[in-house]
Amino acid sequence: MSELIVIGYDDQAVATQAYEQVLALQKDYVVQLNGLAIVEVDTEGKSHVHTPTKIVGVSAASGALWGMIIGLLFLVPFVGLALGGALGALMGAMGKSGIDSEFRSQVQEMLKPGSSAVVVMASKITEDKFADAMKQFGGTLLKTSLSEEDERELAHDLTEGA
Repeated sequence: MSELIVIGYDDQAVATQAYEQVLALQKDYVVQLNGLAIVEVDTEGKSHVHTPTKIVGVSAASGALWGMIIGLLFLVPFVGLALGGALGALMGAMGKSGIDSEFRSQVQEMLKPGSSAVVVMASKITEDKFADAMKQFGGTLLKTSLSEEDERELAHDLTEGA
């Protein structure tokens, strides 16, 4: 099972500090990352996704799944995915997986122009230690879970649509 955590911040500098803290928590084995990104929303409302550091131990399939999740959550165009029916099938699969339209809507409502978010996909997390380390940054937290079966289905749907 993976946890998908989105923490929204009004200040992009604070989001960057929180991102660095998540990386430190991975080194301390508090969190095992499958994906980590900073999403910044510019003054025109356009999302920019930054993944400054390669996550060690993430497979290509996990990376593709992570890219798809980021693309669908933040309406960022992603390369290599056939549009049309394949995108519709993926959107349907996302809805069944815990990343439903309500969660996507909450994420998009949280990110206003000038804001940022740290997006974490973790296969393992020590929640109390993670929360203690992250509380200094504040922010608005949204969280959902993906079962291993959901991840397999999404990865399958991704390869079918590519």
